[in-house]
Amino acid sequence: MRLDDTTALRAFRLIARHGSFTRAAAEMEVTASALSQSLRHLEAHVGVRLLHRTTRRVGLTEAGRAFLERISPALGEIDAAIEALRQHGDRPIGTLRIAVPQMVLDHLIAPMLADFIRAWPELKLDIHVENRLTDLIAEGFDAGIRLGERLARDVVAIPLGGPQRAVVVGSPSYFNQHGKPRHPRELAAHDCVRFRFNSGAIYRWEFAHPAGPSKGQWFEIDVDGPLTTNEPAMAIRAALDGLALTHMVEPSVRAAIAAGQLETVLDDWLPPFDGFYLYYPSRLQVPPKLRVFIEHLRRQLVTGT
Repeated sequence: MRLDDTTALRAFRLIARHGSFTRAAAEMEVTASALSQSLRHLEAHVGVRLLHRTTRRVGLTEAGRAFLERISPALGEIDAAIEALRQHGDRPIGTLRIAVPQMVLDHLIAPMLADFIRAWPELKLDIHVENRLTDLIAEGFDAGIRLGERLARDVVAIPLGGPQRAVVVGSPSYFNQHGKPRHPRELAAHDCVRFRFNSGAIYRWEFAHPAGPSKGQWFEIDVDGPLTTNEPAMAIRAALDGLALTHMVEPSVRAAIAAGQLETVLDDWLPPFDGFYLYYPSRLQVPPKLRVFIEHLRRQLVTGT
């Protein structure tokens, strides 16, 4: 391997991202055996094992994880430079990789995808849906979407849609049977859907005091119930079926509330909070493919078209 040859480094980054030689090989359009040979040459060159390989999975060694963190920014810069050359200034082409949480996919991203793809036929979108904090550079993303409160300081952040509200919802049949909680502490007597992040942590429902000396201060409630999931659609389904209450960003259940399928409770305890942002590394020169995506998304939010 030549020291200036980045092919094996890119292969290593891709295998680490997918946790699979087969999927990485398919993306690079080479055989899995060729990719495996490339990794063996890389490990021989650096003199350290970078990957744990078993018949079921591929994972990073401690040295491999540290190595990936060091090379990812450099590879990102090289990719950006190559992409800029390919695009001849302002022509958006190539693949745009965006990391999106499930909770915003349906009401924020999905409605604009068809028009965007038709408007920019030379662009390919790679939308990765996940409910965790994403390291854009290390994982090869151009941009991501997350709540403002979770943004790192070293990113450029563009607001999407302004402040958001969360709601606690249940079906009319659930409330007919169990009654409505008037205070968050009364949720201890109710069945609630628990949401699990990809990290394995369970989300504690967040509320803010509406009055008194603690007005505006947020606090958390650890709810319990018959269902735990990392899939928002399943949590909403459980509420629609009268199984339990669920805690959601309001746009996710707006249509069901308007149709009378779901009703909100504890509204006074759920004030608006900082909404969602599209973000990207601050040192990245915005490539045309990302610029036109941002413009299209902003126009969709303003006009709905």
